[in-house]
Amino acid sequence: MAVGKSVFPEMPAIGGVRLGTAMAGIKKPDRRDLVVIEIPEGAAVAATFTRNAFCAAPVQVARDHLQQSAPRYLLINTGNANAGTGARGRQDAESCCASLADLAGVDAAQILPFSTGVIGEPLPVPRIVGGMSAAMESLDEAGWALAAEGIMTTDTRIKGASAQVELSGGTVTINGISKGSGMIQPNMATMLGFVACDATVEASKLQQWLRESVQVSFNSITVDSDTSTNDACTLIATGRGAPVESADDERRFREALTAVLTELAQAIIRDGEGATKFVTLDVEQAASVDEARAVAFTVAHSPLVKTALYACDANWGRILAAVGRAPVEGLDVERIVIDLGGERLVEHGGRADSYTEEIGSRVMAQEEIPIRIRLGRGTASATVWTSDLSHDYVSINADYRS
Repeated sequence: MAVGKSVFPEMPAIGGVRLGTAMAGIKKPDRRDLVVIEIPEGAAVAATFTRNAFCAAPVQVARDHLQQSAPRYLLINTGNANAGTGARGRQDAESCCASLADLAGVDAAQILPFSTGVIGEPLPVPRIVGGMSAAMESLDEAGWALAAEGIMTTDTRIKGASAQVELSGGTVTINGISKGSGMIQPNMATMLGFVACDATVEASKLQQWLRESVQVSFNSITVDSDTSTNDACTLIATGRGAPVESADDERRFREALTAVLTELAQAIIRDGEGATKFVTLDVEQAASVDEARAVAFTVAHSPLVKTALYACDANWGRILAAVGRAPVEGLDVERIVIDLGGERLVEHGGRADSYTEEIGSRVMAQEEIPIRIRLGRGTASATVWTSDLSHDYVSINADYRS
């Protein structure tokens, strides 16, 4: 189940970036579950990782390797998170890196590992190593769609986004794929996201721009308020294309990067486990961006709001109550205005005179539902995207390990 239609975009080749997939049988036979992404020499690489204290072994290793050497390959497996596995998990991640490094003829520190799947089970290293040759043999600059399939877990469809932007020195291409459907409330990235471009950018700037773009894209989505142990987002700039030099170049590039990440983030919400609704929460007139985000996430995380949206139940009081319990001091309810799908829902401390149950039910029956909240406290704003909460979400997660 997913919201709206999905068409995987055309992905122009980015010279030097090749993607290969294999069926390693990590959790299930006959499915793509191992991906290798080749990075050309001289590329700049930036990454953000989960802040979960129980961060997975591959997150620890990738973070360390990124500080030690210039990455040449990304190694991604599904079916096993290699999280909550202690010292053995770290050894297993390092062992996989060493095996791929031997195949590729690079240093082990030039491999960044990523894993997703069940937490707390030992990584099946022999299966992963056994699939590496096939993944390497299939490396292809046109391998984006197969790689997007190879990183899926409970996802029901592949997720990709691409953009081209004109800079003063020429056209730059940005391609990205992501995976994620449940355990989604990122705290710096998404479940997994891999983005590449052919721009020439300093590594320090690339890291800063990725972090800022992640904040308004992957860090602005939630399915179930759970932050994964394995979240990561990686951005590669090959340096083979136009440089990002002028202030206008920077603005254009960053807008395009944010657009790609936002499309990938929204695709995760549209494919949220059991989702039937795509919900946009716009909070305006806040005293700060943090305040606006606090209100938006309080509404987005409310099980009562999410189940009402699923049932098309115009129980508008649940939205009002969620706004009222947000961690914001001194809210003046007389100033708060809430619109549901363009219809006035709340004003002057209560239900708007123009609102009816029929209006609310009609809006909630839509697949895409905008909720606009104005706090009357300032000029800051924030947007968060979420989904509803259905019976299927419970079924998917109850049966996840079976």
